[in-house]
Amino acid sequence: MPQRNVPGEDRLTWLSDQLRVQGAVTITAAAAELNVSEMTIRRDLVQLEERGVARRVRGGARSVGPRSFAQRRDRMAGAKGRIAAKLAGLVPDGGAVAFDASSTVMRLAGTLTSADDLLVVTNGPDTFGVLRDRPGISVLLTGGRLDPRTGSLVGPLASRAAADITVRRLFASAAALDERAGPLEETPEEADVKRALAVGAEQVVLAVDSSKLGTRAVARWLDWERVDWLVTELDPQDDRLAPYRRVTRIR
Repeated sequence: MPQRNVPGEDRLTWLSDQLRVQGAVTITAAAAELNVSEMTIRRDLVQLEERGVARRVRGGARSVGPRSFAQRRDRMAGAKGRIAAKLAGLVPDGGAVAFDASSTVMRLAGTLTSADDLLVVTNGPDTFGVLRDRPGISVLLTGGRLDPRTGSLVGPLASRAAADITVRRLFASAAALDERAGPLEETPEEADVKRALAVGAEQVVLAVDSSKLGTRAVARWLDWERVDWLVTELDPQDDRLAPYRRVTRIR
């Protein structure tokens, strides 16, 4: 039930908690929950942005800085399951592919019970753990420094190793997706590793849930001309995907 006339500082605390736990908040949902106008929530989000807590996006705000792997894993879980089912048909039975450290691509890893002779290169320790004992699948970690915030291996060692390996397809997600800027990450280090993984990939499969469409983050890592498929949980003809149908194939 909506709360009654929540005072300003209490609203800011509630919004900050939502950003910390969920990673994002929408103006419409917050206004309904706090029983205030959407204009009031917009002003609150301006204050949180000035405090460095939030980054405003269309329709709401996102938390500043990368979310933990556990937070990303549990967010939009149903959508990620549908994305993983679509991605599975693009994974070859043999050869070499690259998986980034995203929770979305880790869901894909969970669907691969076996293969003929498949090598998976990843900078994700959690993805490595999922695949390490699967029949017919060999897993290679890039090495590098573990970012405790994201659970990803990053840094010069990870980027060099990623760039030196040739794979048929890179399967990667993104922190944000803009119709002009392309996929973006919350940290330059994360963007560097994904950019390096893309260097040796014949094709790039980008997998994002719909909450990331039309949002922006700090660091670009790939031009649209390098993206061969965009995979979301939505129907490919969904109106929300219209801007992206002009720049890549949708699955």
